[in-house]
Amino acid sequence: MPDYSFTVNGRTVSVADVEPDIGLLHVLRDLLGITGPKYGCGLDVCKACTCHVKEDGRWVATTTCNYAVADADGREFRTIEGLGEGGLHPVQQAWLDLDVAQCGFCQPGQIMTAAAMIDNGDPIDDEAIDGIENICRCGTYCRIRSAIKVAAGASGPIARRVT
Repeated sequence: MPDYSFTVNGRTVSVADVEPDIGLLHVLRDLLGITGPKYGCGLDVCKACTCHVKEDGRWVATTTCNYAVADADGREFRTIEGLGEGGLHPVQQAWLDLDVAQCGFCQPGQIMTAAAMIDNGDPIDDEAIDGIENICRCGTYCRIRSAIKVAAGASGPIARRVT
């Protein structure tokens, strides 16, 4: 079996004796100990495993459960552990400020999807947020939507948790 090298969170890593079609998620979690991306469905549906891959100078949100490690060879990735680059990313801060997480399982994937949109200068409006396909088992979509708008500096109704 071949060896694969790629960059994760600014660090070049190599994995040896790995089947070429094993999902990058399993390599990240089981071989590299990077546990931010979560295994949810394994079918590219729930998107709890979302990370960023660099394509043409942009960070693109991508699911890693079905992303073959052979396709990762030579590429650059960013997980939620590398998102803030020395501090919290605005999306992470908004998540905390608005108390978005309930169980928290989907949150790394949710945050990575929103961060890619914001970092790439994509429009953050209701239509763009409606296009996000990450699944939240707890249904905190109103708070997720608000946190994305806050992080992007967009206007609109803000859902705050009442305590």
